[in-house]
Formats: sequence, C-alpha cells, structure tokens
Amino acid sequence: MRPEILNPLFRPVTSLPGIGPKLANALSRLLVGGDAATSARVIDLLFHLPTGLIDRRRQPGIAAAPEGAIVTLKVRIDRHKPVPASNVRAPYKVFAHDETGEIGLVFFHGNKSWLEQTMPVGETRYVSGRVEWFNGAPQMVHPDHIVDEAGFADLPLIEPVYPLTAGLSGKVLRRAILKALDDLPDLPEWTDTALLAREGFPSFSEALRRTHEPQAPEDVDPAGPHFARLTHDEFLASQLALALMRNRLKKATGRARESTGAIKSRILGALPFSLTGSQEHAIAEIEADLAKPERMLRLLQGDVGAGKTIVALVAMAHAVEAGGQAAIMAPTELLVRQHHRTIAPIAEAAGLRIAALTGREKGRARDDILGALGAGDIDVLIGTHALFQAEIAFKDLALAVVDEQHRFGVHQRLALAAKGSAVDVLVMTATPIPRTLVLSHFGDMDVSRLTEKPAGRRPIATRAVPLDRIGEVIERIGAQIAAADTRVYWVCPLVEESEAVDLAAAEERYAALREVFGDRVGLVHGRMKSTEKAAAMQRFQSGETRILVATTVVEVGVDVAEATIMVIEHAERYGLSQLHQLRGRVGRGDRPSSCLLLYRPPLGETARARLNILRETEDGFRIAEEDLRLRGEGDVLGTRQSGLPGFRLARFEHHGAYLEIARDAARLTIARNPTLTGAEGEALRILLYLFGRDDAVRLIRAG
Repeated sequence: MRPEILNPLFRPVTSLPGIGPKLANALSRLLVGGDAATSARVIDLLFHLPTGLIDRRRQPGIAAAPEGAIVTLKVRIDRHKPVPASNVRAPYKVFAHDETGEIGLVFFHGNKSWLEQTMPVGETRYVSGRVEWFNGAPQMVHPDHIVDEAGFADLPLIEPVYPLTAGLSGKVLRRAILKALDDLPDLPEWTDTALLAREGFPSFSEALRRTHEPQAPEDVDPAGPHFARLTHDEFLASQLALALMRNRLKKATGRARESTGAIKSRILGALPFSLTGSQEHAIAEIEADLAKPERMLRLLQGDVGAGKTIVALVAMAHAVEAGGQAAIMAPTELLVRQHHRTIAPIAEAAGLRIAALTGREKGRARDDILGALGAGDIDVLIGTHALFQAEIAFKDLALAVVDEQHRFGVHQRLALAAKGSAVDVLVMTATPIPRTLVLSHFGDMDVSRLTEKPAGRRPIATRAVPLDRIGEVIERIGAQIAAADTRVYWVCPLVEESEAVDLAAAEERYAALREVFGDRVGLVHGRMKSTEKAAAMQRFQSGETRILVATTVVEVGVDVAEATIMVIEHAERYGLSQLHQLRGRVGRGDRPSSCLLLYRPPLGETARARLNILRETEDGFRIAEEDLRLRGEGDVLGTRQSGLPGFRLARFEHHGAYLEIARDAARLTIARNPTLTGAEGEALRILLYLFGRDDAVRLIRAG
C-alpha cells in the first residue's frame, strides 16, 4: 500500500480547483505523453520543472532597454490609437512614456474597451514584456503584465519558464502548479544528515517549492542546490530499487562452481594470439564470481573488437568444467552464426561440445539438438531469443551469457536465467556505455571493462567527404579492389525509422554500383530471409562479391578480416555510437583500413561535432561520453524500447556526480537495513513510491 501521506500527490489533476477535463487532457499530453490510459496526477505537475526564468527585476527605463530583453517599465499612459477602419489588420497601439523616452504598446486583435479600462490616459502603469525596436522606436508587443501600483507589489519579478504543449499557456500551467504546491505534504527526511550539510541541500519540499517559486536565478539553475537536491533524490530512489533487486538476486541460492582450469588452458593454447591485460583481468573477476556461493550478475563492456567473445568462452569453459552447461543469447541470427564460426574451432579443440539454435533449425535437426541438450550432450548452446522458449530444456544450465544487452529487456535476461538452478549471468555489450549510464541502468551488476584492442589491430583512418565527391570515392574503391583482395562495406543512409524507405535507398545504391562493378556487388538488408542474408554474407566473405551494400544490419557482429573500407552514406544522420559501431566492422585484420563518412553539406553544429570526434579518436568510451553530451541518454543506449529507466529531473551533464553518491548511499542502506524498517526505512519507502519505484517495495515484501 502506498503511504497515506502521499495520497494527495497521486490524485488526478482534475481534483485541483479550476482544472476541468479539457485542461486535464492538455496537461496529460504534456506530462505523461498523452497516453489515453494514463492521466496526469498532481505529482506529475510538481515534477515538471522549469527550464529557465524571466527576470523582471530589470527596470532600465525605456531608452536603455536592450533589444529583445524582457524588462519592467514604469510608464505614464499618453494616448490610445485604435485600429483604423481602413485597415482592420493593423494593431491597436497605446503610447506611453517615462523620463527617458516614449514606447508603443502593441496589441493585435485588441479589445478597445478593455484596453481603455486597463490603461486610462494620464494614469501610471507598470508594463512587463520583451522590448523590440521597430523603425528606430521601441515597442512592446502584448506585454505579459500590465498592473497599477497596487498590482506591482504582487507581480512575480522572477517567473519560471516551463516546456508547454498546444492548447496550454504558461500562465494556466503556472496556476495549476501553484495549486499543486498547496497539496505538498511535509515529508520525513530520507537523506543522511551529513550529506545534507556537506552539499548544502535544503529539504525535499523546500527544494521543490523554491524551484517553482524562485527568488533568484540560481533557484532554477540545474547546477544550483535546489535542483541538485531533487536530482539526488531521484537518483537515490533509482539506486535503492536496483540495490534491492541485486540483494534479492544475491540472496537467491547460488552455487560455487569450482574448476581446475584444464579446459581454459586448452582454449588459450588454441588461440593464435595472447590475451590483453584487461581480458585477463575480466576473466579473473568472472572466475572469482563463479567460485562464490552467490549468483553472478556481471556486465562485460568492451569496445568493438576488444575480445569479449573469448572472455565469454573462457567463462563458459569454467562453468562446463564445474559440471554444468552454458548458453549465449544473441539478438540476431547473423550474430549467432558469427559467434558459432568464431567459437566452434577453438571450443572443439578444447573438447567442448557446441551447437547453434535459431529459427532456421527445424524438424529433425532441431529435435536432435533439443534431445542432446536435455541429455547433457551439448556443453554450449548459442541462439537467439528462441533460447527461452518453453520447449528448450537444459540438463543443467550453469551460465547464461547475454550478448548486446541493450537489445534485450531485463525480463528476457531473467527468463533465460530461469532455465536452470541458480544460473550465473554474464551480460556483454559492444556499445561502450558512459560511467553515469552504467551506474544508473546497470547498477544491480558488477562491471568489467575491456579497454585494450588485441595485438595486431591497425588504426582506422577516418575521413569526412562531401557527397558531391562520391564519384572520386567510387574510383578509389575500384582501384583498391583491383589491386588487392580487399572488401568494402557500403552502408546506406538511415532515411527514417522505416525499413521500407531505408531499403529503397539501399536498392538504389546497389543498382548504381552494379552498373560500375557488375557481379562483384552484393546486397544485404533487414527484410531478407535469414537464409538469403547468410548466403549474401557468405559470398562477401569468400570474395565472390567485393562490395556489400547494406542497411545497418551490418552494425552488430559481422566479422570479415579482409574488409578494409567502410563507406557510410549520409553519415550526418547517424548518432556517434552507431557510426563508431559501423566503423568497427573494418580494421579486424592486420591491414590498414579506412572509414569514409559521406555527408551532405552544410552540416549543422551537432553533426559537425559528431564527425570531428570520430576523426579524432577510436576510443569507444570517449565517443560514448560525447554521444551522451550531444544526444542524451536514450539514444546512447540504443533504443527506448530496451526497458531501461529514464529520469524526469536529472540532467547528466549537470548531475552525473550525484549518481555515484546516491549509489554509495543505497548500498550502505541495504547493508545496514535490507528490509527498510524503522523511521529511516519508512522515509525511504516514501521516497521509492514518490519516484514510482514501488516495485522495489514489493520485492521486500516478497522476501
């Protein structure tokens, strides 16, 4: 049950005076995305924070009012100039003056009698609004406020500015928010007193009130103490929920899996290279986790080509030697086949029995795999999300490896882990994720990072080329494929979020390149059947085709050592992380490689910054940090559908440091008070409900 003290905040906005169904619909559109099933509540109004403010304390006088600035002027009304009968489209004007000069107050479709009543000739009025200079004279179009001496005392000199939606004015929204503030209860303190003192935080209620009723510009500054306090609370609720989930998973009975390392030695002996330092470190961390009686939940982060698959194979060898089975779940059939090709020769040399299972295996072949799996005759199974279908039964699944975590939701991860008893989980991602996002979205996991590239990898020369030089690019490619056994990826533009439109662009480029290079050009896209895709990839790998025209299906997991040129058409349409992933498809052998970013000028500021960063660095973690700064967290992690929690108040560029503080506080709380009992626990439960993390409270109740 939600704590009773919060009930006023979770009422619908229609419970506030003056908010009827029409206004409630506009507020729901603005605050909760217009979902017909979801209506805005009082708390949604309170969490709709200002993005700026209007400072009306500036009273420079008419002559000194800067162009475009919002000012407040004390003026004497001189005369009215109504709309002339000959031109009904002309505005109504009121002329006024102060000791420095004259100003025109302009009203389109102005009501004559109301204006005469509001601004009688000879009277003093305070007007507030934006000053514009027109034909050498100052004017103010539709002042925000027109008040007399008495009204000026009540005028908000510092007024917050909010994001709005159609059918909702700033004044109406502000009135609704002020009414919502009247319902704000006095909540118990859930933050450590030492932290409050150190950071100079006000109470939660004071922070919310001052942000909506600012008395100085710093009250709505995202870097100021009021905003920071609210952000810390949002982070604390998120980290506390993750810590409770982690505690629940860790409490679930685990199994200590002991291994002599014999299979691992055979795997390392079969490799044509030695491991990097960060691979060895990650393997040591994973082996230590597997040897403990608690369940492992670890995130393995590595840039494109950093060698995550080998780390996963060694981890699976440990699980198999300890008497269990292992599974890798990958998001696409293409990636499953890729993993199988990479892993199978090494695994078989080490004595591991390995199989792949996708939608392509049918009938007898599928039955044989399932039978061998249930009998324990398969040690490692690689597959798509088909792995957690009901009929797939392992004899004893010990380790589940989830590749490209952002393509799967948490529920799918748990469904695979439910295929065995006390299954350890290793999650891998080839998208380097900034530290702040790792903490916020994977805070229930331990993290290992692969920061080095394997020996022998060559840097990739990256150049930005305007599209009008595409003829030169095609000539250069022709020379390259004539002189050496090289392969070229040509990735077609992301036209829109529509496979059909993207496909049309790819087919058009494919036809144009075939006119030049004939049968040496292949095509692969997301609408092909998996067998057609595999055949197109096979022709490219064997060298039958030298140029592969593709939509972004090549982004993940495709590994062709001979591919040395990547052309990305309309590179300005892609996000940084996606461009980096695509570039990582080349440079996988020991030959020099290049990436050509074709763009249509002129470039916008953000697009130019993206392309410049790619030219400067191949460090995926730095690129991810820049992507976060340029685009925001939703895009960096791939898709909004991935089930990753967003934040309403926090802004990572200002508040990243508070995330770590909140994580430490949450972990300390769970270590000290895992069931959130007593006065401190009750305050923290209120916090969880306040920020919509009540699932975590149910976890406590479920034990």
